[in-house]
Parts: sequence; structure tokens; C-alpha cells
Amino acid sequence: MERICGIKLCLMRRLTLLFLVFFLASVAHAQSQPDSSLLADIQKIHAIDNHTHVMKVVAAGEQDTEFDALPCDPLEPSGAPTMTRPDNPAFLKAWKALYNYPYNDASPEHLRELIAAKDKVKREQGENFPTWVLDRLGIQTMFANRIAMGPGLKPPRFRWVPYDDALLFPLNNASMADTPDRKIFYGLEEKLLQRYLSDVKVQELLTTLDEYVAKVVLPILQRQKDNGAVAVKFEAAYLRALDFAPASHDAAASVYARHIGRSASAAAKAEYKPLQDYLFHVIASEAGRLGMAVHIHTGAGCGGYFQLGGANPTLLESDLDDPSLRKTNFVLLHAGWPFTREVAFMMGKPNVWADTSEGWMISPRELSGYLRSWLEWYPEKILFGTDLYAATPEIGWEDVGWQTVQGGRWALAEALTNMIHDGEISRARALELAHMVLHDNAAKLYSIP
Repeated sequence: MERICGIKLCLMRRLTLLFLVFFLASVAHAQSQPDSSLLADIQKIHAIDNHTHVMKVVAAGEQDTEFDALPCDPLEPSGAPTMTRPDNPAFLKAWKALYNYPYNDASPEHLRELIAAKDKVKREQGENFPTWVLDRLGIQTMFANRIAMGPGLKPPRFRWVPYDDALLFPLNNASMADTPDRKIFYGLEEKLLQRYLSDVKVQELLTTLDEYVAKVVLPILQRQKDNGAVAVKFEAAYLRALDFAPASHDAAASVYARHIGRSASAAAKAEYKPLQDYLFHVIASEAGRLGMAVHIHTGAGCGGYFQLGGANPTLLESDLDDPSLRKTNFVLLHAGWPFTREVAFMMGKPNVWADTSEGWMISPRELSGYLRSWLEWYPEKILFGTDLYAATPEIGWEDVGWQTVQGGRWALAEALTNMIHDGEISRARALELAHMVLHDNAAKLYSIP
């Protein structure tokens, strides 16, 4: 009898264990998908996209060359993340949603039909095409990170974020161009600086740092503000490490005086750094005074020579903690990925925000993971962004936009669903947080109605 009871007890324990295994598995599966009603509500929120390389409307045969100061196209080929490759099924979904693409493949003949459908819509919409896209993506306002705006990119739907890296490098940059990628990039920055000099009508050689700041740096920032800029952007991680540090005026002026002029000898990297650091501080301070945020590329970047260690956002801490810059709002772009946990902590600084604008390079699941961490730290500092740009004729900026917007909303819904399941927040709070991330935080930061 005791043996029979023992067998029954053993069987009951095994059944109980199996039940627990299946129960926990079902709970894990339930938490791996966002709540459908919450996702539906999140889909209705009109978003503010904090960072894009949106394209202007061009005439037949014209190319848009101003969507990025440092485009990746001229670089040596390097690996493409899976999410950005043409065989990503999300692009099929984008074509169906935007252009009624009737196929479930991307065969050459079907892609020719897609291009024709795209061309037809663009002809019909004309300069309204970018706004047509925003309406279909559910985006209220898109920040255009561009050298200059252009046809179709008008406020209030589009807001300008120009580049200011070129202002950091007024000397001979031969010592800085130490990789094949940087040789290309410094050439582009020098051309952009010449354009800025022309914009403010400076033709003579400015022999002192004070002249350069007074006649070029400050007027360019004022010009950008007057032309509608809500922020300025630095891509410095492609050009040097982000270890900007406090630098004295006298040290910076001495470097400038010794090496000014493109024909002058190139300053060694270590010698040149204090001048760059000083100018970064000047630009950040003036941007804050003018009411413009400072956007900074952090984390991973394109190109086979990109130096990830120099793009760690923690390298910026000496400037972010500088009391004289506390009136300047800094936005760490691209989530600092893969340094997302460091960014979560850094958003605790009163003048630091971060956005999700690497979402088209990582999966919604990966995005959801770090979003939850951020939501548990400083949800009022999170901004939504896509980093969209045109990849190919078939995969235009609008298709990348559809992919990243849909993936971003899904990731946000999943993160919030899991927080609800874990008893951290209510459903009402989840929807409030979704509004903050997609719209309200940016509206407050940039004073957007």
C-alpha cells in the first residue's frame, strides 16, 4: 500500500511539474507578444520623429546630395545588418501598405512594377509627397537632419537639424585622416566649411581664433537658428573619439595661430585636440543660448573602419557635467547602441535625452529589450526616432520609415505589455508612457505644439 501511494505521489509530482513547465511556457509566450488592444492604441498616436535623413523632392534627373554631411555610400563595402538587407520581409509589407504592392516576392519584373507605382505617386503628389508619406506613417513632425532643406520639406511638418562638425576642424586635417573612411569624410567636412564661409561672406584668412569664432562660428549658428533649426548635429564619432574635454581659450588660440591656413603644417592629433574641444564647447554653449538642442551620434556607425570605442557615449560626460553647459540640451542619438545601459543611466543628467533612431538596423525584439530598461529608469527622457534614409530605388526613405515606425511601435507595445504583466505599471500608465515616448517628450523638449 505504501508503495502504491508512493507511485501515486510521484506521478502527481511529475504531473504538477509538467503543468508548471507548460504554464510558465505559456506565460513566457504571452509576454513575448504585445497586448493587441494596447498596440492598436499605440498605432493611433501621431509621433514626432527625432532623427531622419529624409529626402527632398527632386526634379527629373536631379539627385539629392544634402541628406547627410557624411554619407556612407562612398566608403569601402562592409557588412550590412540583417534588418537592412533587401530580403527583409518588412519591406514587402511597406510596399503593400504604401503602394498597394500585390505580390509576396521581389522578383525583377515585380520590382519594375513597384518602381512605376512609386513614380506615379510622386508625380501626382509633387512637392506634397513627403507630407503624403508622413500621413501614412502616422508622424506629426519629422526632424530632417540635412545640410540644407529643400522642396517638400516645409515646417511645421518638417523641422531642420543642420550639421556643425565642419566648424570644429578649421586647420589642415591631414593628421586626422588616419583611415580610408576618414580621408573621405574629412574631405567632405572641408568642403562644407567652405560652404559655411561663403554663407557668411568670409573670404579672407582669419588669423586668430577669436576672429574665427566671431565671424564664422557664431554667425553660422545664428543663421541656422534664423532658418528654422531646432537643433544642431554632430557626427564627430566618424572623425574622432567623443572625448571632448574642457580646454582653455589660450591653449586653443595658440594651436589655431600656429597652424591656420590649409597650406600650413598639419597639427598633430594630440596638439589639435584642445582646439576642437574648445570649439565644441563654444558651439554647444551658443546653441543652448539660442534655444537649439545638440544632437550627437553615439554608438555604432557605418564603414569598415568605424571605431566603436570612440563612440561610447560615456566619453561625453565631462561636457555633459560641465556647469557652464547645463543650459544646453543634449540628445544622444541612436540609443548609443550597443551602449544602451550606459545611456539609461546618463539620461538621469538634467540636460540629457536619448532617442531610438537605430531602429531600422536592429529587430523590434532587440529594441523592445532596451526600451523596457529605459522606461524603468527615465521615461520622460526617451525620444522616438527612425534614422530613415533612402537605401535603393526600391527601398526608399518612405519604406524604411514604414519599417522603423511599425517596428518601433511594436517594440514599445511589447515593452509596456511586459511591464504590465510584471505588475510594474497599469494599462493606463502604459498608454501614458507610449504618448510620452512617441510624442510628448519631444514636444516638450522642442516646444512643439
